[in-house]
Amino acid sequence: MSGGQATPSSATTGAAPAVAGPLLLGVRHHGPGSARAVRAALDAARPAAVLIEGPPEGDALLPLAADPQMRPPVALLAHAVDDPGRAAFWPLAEFSPEWVAIRWALGHGVPVRFIDLPATHSLALKEPHGDQPGEGPGEATAPAPETSEAPEDEATVTPHVDPIRVLAETAGYDDPERWWEDVVEHRSPAADATADALAPFTALAEAMAALREAYGDGGHPRDAVREAYMRIQLRTARKEFGDGVAVVCGAWHVPALAARTTLAADRALLKGLPKVKAEMTWVPWTHRRLARHSGYGAGIDSPGWYGHLFGAADRPIERWMTKVAGLLREEDRFVSTAHVIEAVRLAETLAAMRGRPLAGLSETTDAVRAVMCEGSDVPLALIQDRLVVGETLGEVPDSAPAVPLQRDLTRSQRTLRLKPEALERELDLDLRKETDAARSRLLHRLRLLGIGWGEPAEGRGSTGTFRESWRLRWEPELPVRVAEAGVWGTTVATAATAKAESQALAATALSEVTSLAEHCLLAGLPEALPVVMKALADRAALDADVGHLADALPALARSLRYGDVRSTDTAALAEVAAGLAERICVGLPPACTGLDADGAEALRRQVDGVHGAIGLLVAGATPAEGLRDRWGAVLRKLAGRDTVAGIIRGRATRLLLDEGRLTEDEAARLMGLALSPGTPPADAAAWIEGFVGGASGGGMLLVHDERLLSLVDAWLTGVPADTFTDVLPLLRRTFSAYEPGVRRTLGELVRRGPVPEGARNDGTDHAYPGFGPGLDTDRADAVEPVLHLLLGRAPAPAEATA
Repeated sequence: MSGGQATPSSATTGAAPAVAGPLLLGVRHHGPGSARAVRAALDAARPAAVLIEGPPEGDALLPLAADPQMRPPVALLAHAVDDPGRAAFWPLAEFSPEWVAIRWALGHGVPVRFIDLPATHSLALKEPHGDQPGEGPGEATAPAPETSEAPEDEATVTPHVDPIRVLAETAGYDDPERWWEDVVEHRSPAADATADALAPFTALAEAMAALREAYGDGGHPRDAVREAYMRIQLRTARKEFGDGVAVVCGAWHVPALAARTTLAADRALLKGLPKVKAEMTWVPWTHRRLARHSGYGAGIDSPGWYGHLFGAADRPIERWMTKVAGLLREEDRFVSTAHVIEAVRLAETLAAMRGRPLAGLSETTDAVRAVMCEGSDVPLALIQDRLVVGETLGEVPDSAPAVPLQRDLTRSQRTLRLKPEALERELDLDLRKETDAARSRLLHRLRLLGIGWGEPAEGRGSTGTFRESWRLRWEPELPVRVAEAGVWGTTVATAATAKAESQALAATALSEVTSLAEHCLLAGLPEALPVVMKALADRAALDADVGHLADALPALARSLRYGDVRSTDTAALAEVAAGLAERICVGLPPACTGLDADGAEALRRQVDGVHGAIGLLVAGATPAEGLRDRWGAVLRKLAGRDTVAGIIRGRATRLLLDEGRLTEDEAARLMGLALSPGTPPADAAAWIEGFVGGASGGGMLLVHDERLLSLVDAWLTGVPADTFTDVLPLLRRTFSAYEPGVRRTLGELVRRGPVPEGARNDGTDHAYPGFGPGLDTDRADAVEPVLHLLLGRAPAPAEATA
């Protein structure tokens, strides 16, 4: 809920008169106006101590806020020692009133403490968060604009009053955010002079007292417990420092802290609260995360704008328009000084027309759209992303406490020059370089540990094993994942090894173990491989399902290839892979009979995977002698059996043709049989799909082989009209996958039709115009020197003299 701004040193519930007491500064948790007002109030009152709404376990960490390496936005992270997934954040930005109060106290040598409900209780009062980052009750104690706890379960949280909305409607505003900006955020720094420093707090305290009297407590169900604890802490501070104590808290809590209650009553509310052992540290935060309304976000729609308002000493609109102009110029858009001047004038005019004391974000946005963006929302989206929200990532000092795994990760990041960044970026690695190979191992280890800093991305124009592409983006909740992974070890390597071994022992499916073996090789975890290989051999020996074996083999073949690139000993893996390939060769033909359409398509994909895997196995130094020949014999069986599904027969024929194990004449004969009048049209269409479908280059095969094109054309024109609609969807799927140029060429060839037999004057029997009589070996030989130059290889002596 939208929080209130500050409240004064003495406020009581109901209509009770104000009494002397501590300085209660009610704030909106992330508001530059509140932050400026708090700073002015502290300068005016000079309190003997500062108390802040936050977990007391963070008291020992407060001195770090004065460290030169500390740069907001940052957050206090608390997690349960026995269950790191049970975590909570208290984010603080430069414009957060709590951060301003902390820095003021440290700068003036004044004691500063947190007084909210301890994390040991608040973490125990909620369930651990779900699998997705930022989802679930892990957000419960992250400060929302009004209360420091966001609702953890909408089904169990009772509706509560939004004080800012009520006050805005009372003032005649339909937008509570606009009212808050007009009343608080747009107050000029001069308005916070000493004489007026406490005025906004006094007014807002009275307003909150009236709202709580009218609506009851109406806040979060846990507010009563939190407020009881804060009152106890306030009493303790008053005994130590007297009434010269300042309290910075959400404005909604001010009447409750000023209320007269007994110590016994407050202690009764706290009796029996559950506990967990908790640890706390500082972690970097981002403006983008502050802008999120769910998860670990704080619900601040425009943190970049708020940061600008807080940091601008004067002329905030002029300075903002200058920032916008600079960003647009960086994106090669023409923006002149005149544009900036006109945008400022338009924003101020809009503010005057709308009765606002100062142009706000809506006025500046409208002015930028009209003047600098020429009415387009496209560049405006860039401004929203880069400036209004912002890409700032905070920093914490090295001296901040952290789990050992986090410290090892930080050292690795520095050694490898992989700085965490809030903005997503692409990282291309060349694994032949030592540093890039180490970066790859680190990122793969983190993925195995469930720390999703980097995700593999498609490489740029390279299909080799020496290159990797990653998409990196550091999310603020990743320290929680690091804390969770800390149970596996104190370094990234040992933790990844321990988790891999555990997963290998727990895996039940063969494909899970093969995938894990691949991850271990990519991550450079040789210590885990013996356990993984034993589990792999055990699962492979017990699994008789050919489909499972076919799914597992490609990963093993890739692993062998990766092992060769990364200089890893993969002899044991090669033995298992060769054994799997042998079992597939024996069991595949019987498994390809009696399949429905979906089963046949699934097995066709598995045949493709096995074919590629066997090619890798044969190309490497494996014990798979004669494996290529045995696989070729299996493909011949599949291509020639009528009981095998058409899509698999067609695919086997195509693979044999590509491998040179089948002549063009034999391929044409098999196609002629598959497309004969006795074959049901649906089966024939499935054969075509297997032979020339997908991304296999089948379109180019038809373009350059007139006999195959002629067979397909003749079959297609002969399909009866009553069955044509049954085969049309499959044919459309087959031919729509071709490149536009290939489809266009095929269309032109078919449109021309076969050349009449009497018109052929070149002594050949080719049927379509545009086809040559055969391979021109002289022209083909002329291309070889150019290819050698492109590949950077000298031709062999026999080639050079040919």
